[in-house]
Amino acid sequence: MSIRHSLLSILTQGACYGYQLRTEFDKRTGSTWPVNVGQIYNTLDRLVRDGLITKGPGSPEGDDDTSAQHAHYTVTEAGENESQRWLISPVDRYSVSRDELALKVAIAITLPGVDANGIIEHQRQATRNALDSLALRAAQRHEASSVGDFAQNLVFDAMQAHAQAELSWLDHVEKSLREARSEGRVSAFPLDPTKPKRGRPASTLQKEEARDS
Repeated sequence: MSIRHSLLSILTQGACYGYQLRTEFDKRTGSTWPVNVGQIYNTLDRLVRDGLITKGPGSPEGDDDTSAQHAHYTVTEAGENESQRWLISPVDRYSVSRDELALKVAIAITLPGVDANGIIEHQRQATRNALDSLALRAAQRHEASSVGDFAQNLVFDAMQAHAQAELSWLDHVEKSLREARSEGRVSAFPLDPTKPKRGRPASTLQKEEARDS
């Protein structure tokens, strides 16, 4: 999730100070994505640096001197445009893999002495435990009476769907790995002692040459 763009989009509704933004973020996401104040201010500093918001003096309003000194942040025209671009752009999850579990399994099956099946089984058990916990939360839910409740339910539903899909994927990986090993299509291998050459891999060049011929 983009904390940066989330805060920027909230700021399009009006100027806020840092702790206020944290509260607004929590309310709008049902407190399902913990963000500390330090992360909020670090993100705001980067948004100021990039010209997407401006930092102004504290508001004279407040219950004490400390609150009166909070700097307020205001979105710029460039920030409004960036927020709109983010909101209408689809989330691209699949062009490049950033799935840690998939990469871990992919690496594990190539490493001598590593029990890839054990890794799969450990993950399966952890995912089942997480799914049981989410199911318990689902049973304890009540009808959404606020935007926070609705956001929380929405996120929990997504987490359950992801956990169920992960279990199916783990079953698929285990079966595919078993078949590939029996057919000799996959095996662990040591480091290649050959010093790699600079530039693109040979396989890439060969594919391009074949395509152009």
